[in-house]
Order: sequence, then structure tokens, then C-alpha cells
Amino acid sequence: MSNELDLRQYVAIIRKRLVLIIAFVLVCSVVAAVFSIFFKDPVYEASTKIIVNQTAAQMTTGQLDINQINSNIKMIDTYKEIIKTPAILDKVASAYPQLGFTAEQLARKIQVSSVNNTQVMTLVVQDVEYSKAAETVNAVSTVFQEEIQHIFKVENVSILNKAVVDATPNPVSPNVPLNIAIAFVVSLMIAVGVVFLLEYLDDTIKTEADVLEYLGQPTLAMISRINQEGTNSSQRKSRASQPYKAGELDRVSVEK
Repeated sequence: MSNELDLRQYVAIIRKRLVLIIAFVLVCSVVAAVFSIFFKDPVYEASTKIIVNQTAAQMTTGQLDINQINSNIKMIDTYKEIIKTPAILDKVASAYPQLGFTAEQLARKIQVSSVNNTQVMTLVVQDVEYSKAAETVNAVSTVFQEEIQHIFKVENVSILNKAVVDATPNPVSPNVPLNIAIAFVVSLMIAVGVVFLLEYLDDTIKTEADVLEYLGQPTLAMISRINQEGTNSSQRKSRASQPYKAGELDRVSVEK
């Protein structure tokens, strides 16, 4: 016989242990919310934008060189790698000791990205203090703009905007709703999986269908479970239904 469960059996298993599933999911969601709100430090993000444009000599001509623009776009991939090398970050660490970061730490904190087919790069730094994140990303942008002209002998990098140090933005992490949603989905999957595992490991026979499925024999009789009150009630009914016999002393009453 097939041991595969149909849809109704799956639903029955979930309904049987629904309280366990709800309790587990609720506890995990609450723990995720409490951890995100009270125990995880908020993280702030600061960013700057750098544009790779034409050199000063090319700008004096007043003409737009499409080939040069395409070349600048391709150079962005090179600049994205250079900006995270010791050639730049060592100078940032030495020129801005108040930040308290080494070149290795700066390399882990800086994120560099660019939009396809544009000449703009975005530098992002995250830290538990927004002011420190803003100072760090501004320092890296400034040093990169100064050093790139010595590395490539060109002056085609400009800073579009710097991070505002005294701003008060909202933290980017932790994302409490997202963490709760992730905890809800993951805990629900785990709870349902545990429920089906428990059902798979439970090899006890509980119903007539189980007897027929596992033993291949029909059920001849089934003893129902009754409580003590039901037993006493059935005994009284049994006694009441018995016929009386003449001379039975328990049926005789004596008047004084």
C-alpha cells in the first residue's frame, strides 16, 4: 500500500498541531523584534558621489567627445578598484588619524558602486555613528580626488556632493519589519517541518484506517473511552432495567 499522504492528511496533521506551530512562530517573531529593537545597535549610512568627466584641456575646446565619455565610463571600473587599495587608504588613515581606522578597516567599510552607462560613482560608508560615517566617506573621496591625478596624470575626477556631517538621518539597520518578516517565514517553515517529522516518526496505530493500512485486517470491534461519570450512569441504567424477583431483600422497605 502507498504510504504517501494526500492533501487532506496534510491539513489534518497541521490542524492537530496548530497550537504548537502558532506558539513557535509567535515566540520567534517576538524574539526577533526584541533583539532588533533593544539589543542590535543602529547603523547609519553616509555617501558621496564622484563624477569622472573630461580633463581641463578637453573642456577648454567646448566640444563633447563621445569617445572620451565612453573611455571615462570604462575607467570607472578601474577607479572602483583603485579607491580600495592601500595607495589611497593608507593616505586616508595617515591624513585623518582622528577617524581611528586602518587601511584594512577602511577597505571593509567602503562600498563603491556605479550606475551602468554613467560617469558617476557612489561611495558609501556605514557606521554606528552617522557623523563618523560622513567624515570617513568625505575623507576617502577627497584623498582619492587628490591622488588619482598623480596615479594617472589626469585631472578628470570631481566630487559632486559630500556627506553632510551634522545631518540626523534615520538608521539603515536594523530593519525591524524586515527582520520580523524573515523570522516569521523561517520559523513557520521550521515549525511545519518539525510537525511533519513528528508525524512521520509516530508509528502508533490510532484509527481503524491505520489498522486496515498497516495490518491489512478489518476492525472487528472498537472500545470507546468513557469517563467515570459515564460508567456510573450506565451502571444505574443497567440496574434499573433488571427484572424484579419476589423476596429480594433490597427491594423491601420497613415502616416503623
